[in-house]
Amino acid sequence: MAVSITPPKKTLENRETFEKLSPTSGENLGTFPIGTAEDVEAAVARARKAFPRWRDMSLDERFTYLQRARDIIRQEGERYAQIISADTGKPLVDSLMTELMSIPLFIDYYEKEAPKALGRQRLLPQLLFPGKTSYIEHFPRGVVGVISPWNFPFQLAVVPMISALIGGNTVVLKPSEVTPMTGELIRELFEKAGFPPGVVEVVQGDGSTGAALTAADIDMVFFTGSVATGRKVMAAAAEKPIPVELELGGKDPMIVCEDANLERAARAAVWGAFLNCGQMCVSVERLFVVESVYDEFIKLVKEEVGRVRVGCPDEACDMGPLTFKGQIDVVEEHVEDAREKGATIALGGKPMDGPGQFFEPTLVLDVTTEMKIYQEETFGPVLPVIKVADEEEAITLANDHKYGLTGSVWTQDRRKGLELASRMESGQTSVNDLVLSVGNPALPFGGVKSSGFGRYHGHEGLYTFMNQKAIMAAGGRMNVEPFWFPYGPKYPTMLKTFKSLLGGNMIKTMKHFWGLIRMTQKRD
Repeated sequence: MAVSITPPKKTLENRETFEKLSPTSGENLGTFPIGTAEDVEAAVARARKAFPRWRDMSLDERFTYLQRARDIIRQEGERYAQIISADTGKPLVDSLMTELMSIPLFIDYYEKEAPKALGRQRLLPQLLFPGKTSYIEHFPRGVVGVISPWNFPFQLAVVPMISALIGGNTVVLKPSEVTPMTGELIRELFEKAGFPPGVVEVVQGDGSTGAALTAADIDMVFFTGSVATGRKVMAAAAEKPIPVELELGGKDPMIVCEDANLERAARAAVWGAFLNCGQMCVSVERLFVVESVYDEFIKLVKEEVGRVRVGCPDEACDMGPLTFKGQIDVVEEHVEDAREKGATIALGGKPMDGPGQFFEPTLVLDVTTEMKIYQEETFGPVLPVIKVADEEEAITLANDHKYGLTGSVWTQDRRKGLELASRMESGQTSVNDLVLSVGNPALPFGGVKSSGFGRYHGHEGLYTFMNQKAIMAAGGRMNVEPFWFPYGPKYPTMLKTFKSLLGGNMIKTMKHFWGLIRMTQKRD
């Protein structure tokens, strides 16, 4: 596919650069600059300068710019999909469905919900605060640094960016060096949408550029990536300190119950494992199958794996190559470790012949808990299967893991499905479905345990990028409050109020408290 996008030549003059190679053919698709600490500081300074104007705009004014961005994506979606697919190797359907389609949905959702979520909220009056009205407000954090990954380089950058922008923050994005073409596409999007200078800054580069961003004068870091790098980001942010949201890895369990629709579950398991070549933090990476339906289910899974079409990112293929070349070594290591420890490689198991970073769709049976393929995130086209005696064993094993991002339960008994879903220790859980909940703009997304912390999407996805302010306003008619000095004469009445309050007698509490108010208003 002859698609490429490169930065203006002036950005490459006298600069350290890196080359972008096609994951499907190995050809050079472009040369990109490695942003220095000085580049990052300059970008942050521009974002800092732009912040007051952007902060002081109304929500409607900010959405005018976001609506333009939404319309550009709708108009140029085919070209955008081609560039993303060339950059990542993923099929065009995946680029449209998982990268681009969700952005207009999120903008439309927040256009309706942001006024309610970010507007001043009046609380109900409280017993011992008569004459006072309480409110909650939100105001932007300031300059937000977003460090995005290579597996969904458009969606996992743009969704947190627009969430931060809606609340009045400015954003500095450091895209992954593995997918720099998409980073330039994001720069183009916000420039074409006419965002004021400095409101959105994009700095290409490698790990040193990301480290410089976390060390710069920003007010928050939003990081999506590996656990190891997430720890470094958190440590750097703690030096200031500034808030951090970490969206990290997963080893997501799928539980197939005895009464599941096996055909649906088999198709879902294969799609959930091999979508985006398995390079998802929400991939099915541990498939638990109840023993009574195991043989029938595995037969269906094998048939589905055999139907997966692997190839270049055109309309016909289902699965492309691994985006990051180094990931091939990880996948091979996990498969070989499983083989050595007694697992059965039922299908696939090795890189494919020919050019590109292609790996066979791989089905691994007889997986046990001591294997790397069970313990660590594989992030490749591998489906590990674990046979369990019953659903109780499945939920115990699912929860006994360091990761807790998403999971799914498959049963035709919705009540049982919801019960098991509630017991699963994860940030999101689905019943008879998987992956798609991530694209629901109303559902908060994020993990527990080593999968990170914080939430975005939904109302929480706006609050992530906001400071919260509590306001309590008094009418000001009383000259003195009952809790103010002098204390001495108030003690007996205060004691009665205290005892009746703790005793749960609200009538006596109010009687004593109003006596305290009357006493307070008397002047010596």
